[in-house]
Amino acid sequence: MSLTGHHAVVTGAGSGIGRATAERLAEVGCQVTLIGRHVGRLGETADRIGDLAFAAPADVIDPDMLAAAIEAGRDRFGPIDILINNAGAASSAPFLKTTADDLRAMLALNLEAPAAAARLVLPGMLTRRWGRIINVASTAGLKGYPYVSAYVAAKHGLIGLTRALALEVAAKGVTVNAVCPGFTDTDLVVRSIEAITGKTGRTEEEARAALSASNPQGRLITPDEVATAIVWLCGDGASGVNGTAVPVAGGEL
Repeated sequence: MSLTGHHAVVTGAGSGIGRATAERLAEVGCQVTLIGRHVGRLGETADRIGDLAFAAPADVIDPDMLAAAIEAGRDRFGPIDILINNAGAASSAPFLKTTADDLRAMLALNLEAPAAAARLVLPGMLTRRWGRIINVASTAGLKGYPYVSAYVAAKHGLIGLTRALALEVAAKGVTVNAVCPGFTDTDLVVRSIEAITGKTGRTEEEARAALSASNPQGRLITPDEVATAIVWLCGDGASGVNGTAVPVAGGEL
C-alpha cells in the first residue's frame, strides 16, 4: 500500500491515536499536516516523522485558527486528499450534574469541529474526485456508557454525520467513514483512570482493570491498532467502504 503523493491533515496529532496515525501515514509515503493545541507535543510528532510532516498549531474549536492551520498545510504540501478528524476529549459527570455548557463543550469539540474541518477540505476533494474523510469516534458513538452522557451524545452525532455525508459524496470519488476505538491506552484513558481513583478510592491498577474489562480480550486497545485501521481506510483497497463505523474494540460490540 502506498499513499505517496497524497496530503493528509490529522487533528489531535500531538499524541496518542493522532500521533500514531500521522506516523503510519508517513510510513506509506503520505505528507502530513499536524494540527493540535499543544505546540511542544506537535513539534515532537513532526520531529519523529521528518520532512513529510508539517506542524500547524491550532485549537480546532476556533474556526479561524482551524482554517488558518489547514491553509498553512495547503501552502506547504498542496491540495488535501485525506482528513483525519481525531481531536477529541471526554468530560465525566452524572447526567444531573452535566450542565448545558458541558454538553455544548462536548458537541463543539467532538462534532462541530470535525464538521468544520470537513467543510474546509471537501470542496477540493470533490473537484479532484478523490478524497478520504475519517472521523475518530468511539464505541461511545455506538452504545451508551454511564456518567459520560455529553460525550456519548456528541460521538453518536459524529457517526450520524459520517453516515449522512458519506451518502452525499458516494458517487463523487470521496469516502467518509468512522473508526470507533474502545478504551485505548492514551491520555484520555489516563484522565479517566485518575477520575476513577479520585472518586472511588480504587488503585490505578484496579481502575485500569475495570476499563480493560469492557474489552472481551481483557486489555486496552493500542493507538497503533487504531492507526492501522485508519490508514487502511485511506487506501485504494478500501474504496468500496463508505459510511461505516468500524469498531476497534476487541469484540466489545
